[in-house]
Amino acid sequence: MRLLYSLGIYLYGLLLRLVAPFHSKAKLWVDGRRDWYAYMSQTVETGQKHIWFHFASLGEFEQGRAVLESIKKDFPTKKIVITFYSPSGYEVRKNTNLADYVFYLPDDTAKNAKLFIDLINPDFVVFTKYEYWYHYFSELQNRQIPLLMISAIFRPDQIFFQSYGGFFRKILSAVTYFFMQNEESVHLLKEHGFRNVGLTGDTRFDRVVELPKQLRRITEVVQFVGESPVLVAGSTWLEDEQILKEIMLIFPKWKLILAPHEIHDAHIKSILELFPDALQFSNYPSYADQKIIDSQVLIIDNIGMLSSLYGYGKIAYIGGGFGVGIHNTLEAATYGVPVIFGPKYHKFQEAKDLIEQGAGFSIHNREELIKVFTCLQDNVKREYAGKQAKQYVQQHAGATAIIMKYLYSSKLLK
Repeated sequence: MRLLYSLGIYLYGLLLRLVAPFHSKAKLWVDGRRDWYAYMSQTVETGQKHIWFHFASLGEFEQGRAVLESIKKDFPTKKIVITFYSPSGYEVRKNTNLADYVFYLPDDTAKNAKLFIDLINPDFVVFTKYEYWYHYFSELQNRQIPLLMISAIFRPDQIFFQSYGGFFRKILSAVTYFFMQNEESVHLLKEHGFRNVGLTGDTRFDRVVELPKQLRRITEVVQFVGESPVLVAGSTWLEDEQILKEIMLIFPKWKLILAPHEIHDAHIKSILELFPDALQFSNYPSYADQKIIDSQVLIIDNIGMLSSLYGYGKIAYIGGGFGVGIHNTLEAATYGVPVIFGPKYHKFQEAKDLIEQGAGFSIHNREELIKVFTCLQDNVKREYAGKQAKQYVQQHAGATAIIMKYLYSSKLLK
């Protein structure tokens, strides 16, 4: 099985290298790992100990951010290395002030794992939510370097828990401690013999609960919004944008702030075909005041504003639910607004909880979206849903404090 795993890693990397000339994300993935050892060995201070944080992508970075910030606050001299697997995380956060070094994680091979861990010399390692790399985990285990999984979550249908999943359960055995999001995950691991497990909740709550306190005034958005009620649609894809068009036609008094998941030219062009009169944030200075007042749609064609934009909304729509899965609902819920999303939410505990609390609404098509949006025109119903959303976020904060207590008590931080 180890041979098949290593072959799979090799073939996946080879595939990305083959398609890189024709695919922008694949090109970033490949270019970011080219000659990685030469670059890192010239960059990292030799012999220096580090704390290593790994994130699959941008969402996991935001999930683990509260722990990062706590460590930086209490131990400002500690050296921190961040790695990303995906370009969508690395390219956005490669200059973050929360780390001394930010890299792409090299391919998971035995050689790469040894070279990389030799270079960064970690005191301990933190992975967020998921990504279980056999060679990296094995090398950390062999060196007795503590490895923590924070905000981890598991499902019974995952390969770890199948009769043929012994190799993958072995990967889990390299983890020093699992900080779990929910009770189901705790029970699942314990049923399979793991005792180094604790229920802490999701560290994202600790991050997002602070967002309303840090809300920044965005002059262009304030001018665009005026006195109109606003629907903020975040991390949207084409399927989301197509049904959002219907809402804008039916409810002309509402304005739409649209922050797509991808902001490349082709996607922005497709949005402008749906909303020909929309404003683009990057072109804002060129618009006359009257055009801004009259416009119904503002396209956010940059990265980094979304968590603040939700503070201007009366209702939020979260994209991705008609694709692989919804994006971050908590960044919207923390502002006390109802949250609407597509049908593919079942892998996300917070989405299921928001629905149960009467704060989240899943839709399967344009008719259902219209029905939900019509219902939320009632101020009493909308405000109740928003109150439930905010209360849910506030009640679930605290995971970071538990993790920090563990780091102190186990002497990993001193």
